Amino acid sequence: MAKVGIRDVSRAAGVSVTTVSHALSETHQARVNPETREHVQQVAARLGYAPNRIAVALRNQRSQLLGFVSDEIASTPFAGELVLGAQDAAYERGWLLMLVDSGRNPELEEKQVNTLLQHQVDGIVIAKMYHQEASVPAAVAGIPAVLLDAFDSEGMLSSVVPDEVGAARTAVQELIDAGHRRIGFINNSDDISAAFGRLEGYRATLAAAGIDFDPDLVTRQAPAVAGGRAGAEELLGLAEPPTALFCFHDRQAFGAYEVAARQGLRIPDDLSVVSIDNFEIIADGLWPGLTSVALPHYEMGRWAVTRLLDEIEHPEEAGEPVHLDFECPIVRRGSVAPPRSNPPGPEVSP
Repeated sequence: MAKVGIRDVSRAAGVSVTTVSHALSETHQARVNPETREHVQQVAARLGYAPNRIAVALRNQRSQLLGFVSDEIASTPFAGELVLGAQDAAYERGWLLMLVDSGRNPELEEKQVNTLLQHQVDGIVIAKMYHQEASVPAAVAGIPAVLLDAFDSEGMLSSVVPDEVGAARTAVQELIDAGHRRIGFINNSDDISAAFGRLEGYRATLAAAGIDFDPDLVTRQAPAVAGGRAGAEELLGLAEPPTALFCFHDRQAFGAYEVAARQGLRIPDDLSVVSIDNFEIIADGLWPGLTSVALPHYEMGRWAVTRLLDEIEHPEEAGEPVHLDFECPIVRRGSVAPPRSNPPGPEVSP
């Protein structure tokens, strides 16, 4: 089948080649009235017209390629959503994404950036596997770049991260709204932004509800199922155990569920549990389902590429670098209920 060209679209739409060119160009669409532009776009879609990207690149002096550099994203469960959001945003604007993964090796990351530049990418997204301060490769200087799930201390690059404080507020408020006032927090033992932000959100939400902060109800554990087990055993072993647990993420919540079952506590009748991540394999797989605050990986990936393209295509309008804390929505399942008036403690052998 012969490839459909711009002249074919012109003939089928009954307008000039120039009008078709403007109607299909992001840069010059405003030169065509909306009705004509929509008509041309519909005809082009019906005919299966695809622009010659090489010609477009030559006219714009751009490669229409973006680099996507990650550390461990390709091997994490959330990779698909981050990359899919970035890829969708690129595709919708006629760009192609080139993905590389450094495996958290700074030297390899530097080489990968240089390789992407040799392939004439017009911009780079630097993505991290968790919210953190990033060291930006020196080779990135002088090319548009955006940080995804990361930030640079000097604020030289636009960046997007989850709203960690807001996510914790949402999770803890869910428990307070259910009537809980003694809420344990199994936090991450690593000194990372997410751990600090979620502790801040936990404390602020308690304070807003008139609940005194009790340091005995906070424990820092490894970000793993085993850490959740250890944290739950510690908190549920208190003389006055919490009626609800807020876990740093779903893997810790998995461990907390195991401990609750061993101690004869039913979720949510005897113990409510919420967490952050919305890792569906865990959150949907547990019984009852785990109420979890979702990290917006798809939305962050999409925003990062959209912002990068704005900086490439419309630098004057884009202005100075911007930093965005992305809102995290809660996904309610079956792990939260009002507390019992006399919650049972762990079973004690006679």
